Amino acid sequence: MSASSSVAIQRIRSVAELREWRGPAGDVGFVPTMGALHDGHLALVERAVRDNEGAIASIFVNPAQFGPNEDYRAYPRDEERDLALLERAGCHSVFLPSVAEMYPPGDDMRVVPGDIASRLEGAARPGHFAGVCTIVAKLFGMVRPTRAYFGQKDFQQLRVLQTMVRSLALDVRVVPCPIVRAADGLALSSRNAYLGADERARALALSGGLLAAAKAWVQGERDATALRRTVEAVAHQAGSLEYVSVADPVTLREVAGRAERAVISLACRVGNARLLDNVLLGMTLDELAEL
Repeated sequence: MSASSSVAIQRIRSVAELREWRGPAGDVGFVPTMGALHDGHLALVERAVRDNEGAIASIFVNPAQFGPNEDYRAYPRDEERDLALLERAGCHSVFLPSVAEMYPPGDDMRVVPGDIASRLEGAARPGHFAGVCTIVAKLFGMVRPTRAYFGQKDFQQLRVLQTMVRSLALDVRVVPCPIVRAADGLALSSRNAYLGADERARALALSGGLLAAAKAWVQGERDATALRRTVEAVAHQAGSLEYVSVADPVTLREVAGRAERAVISLACRVGNARLLDNVLLGMTLDELAEL
């Protein structure tokens, strides 16, 4: 089915309904989301539609991945808008569970990720990746997808989930997909909605710093410290930089000295928004998908 065709999307609210839906389905592509959809999410959905006999998205704002002082209650929610976007993208079905459906009374089991989740976002947001891994493992068990699609923008999340799938021998292929950017270069994010006009203009320094590092890489720069400083020299104009990391894309351990491959990632507070962005150097997403 073409991603541009319009379909009447099936709304599924319970695990029992989901299991009934999954029974006759063949290859299924799955895009887990927290809603507040943008073109980055829709690119994942369109890929899932192209690659599989059936495509399903989920919309669930997962309380377990938010810290006590984070934006769980303020996180943007607009179910009808999201459903209209999914229909236009050709998505066949959407899973819309309640918190009680995903975390029934007495549920205290959590998937605790390993070393790859201990740094960067894992250090900045304690418990975040345990919440991510737990909800994705639950969703994988419920949906039983053939392939699941995740964007490069949340690079550490992508690698944590790839590692979880391998470690737990889950029967699903994690498909990494490129960052989708606005015409001015800003990485699309649901949290961009928090930005005022001036803040959004300043936020362009984030992609600008990463682009400067990518150009330096093409010109032969391989020193991790030099690459980090190249990013910082531009990106600091956006707001309060929390970190700029030059890490190995597989292990996410910081590179010391010469980098043969790298993911340069950053986190920055811009007004009320905490924004992430990255660039992958010396390695392709296709190579990453084979890990």
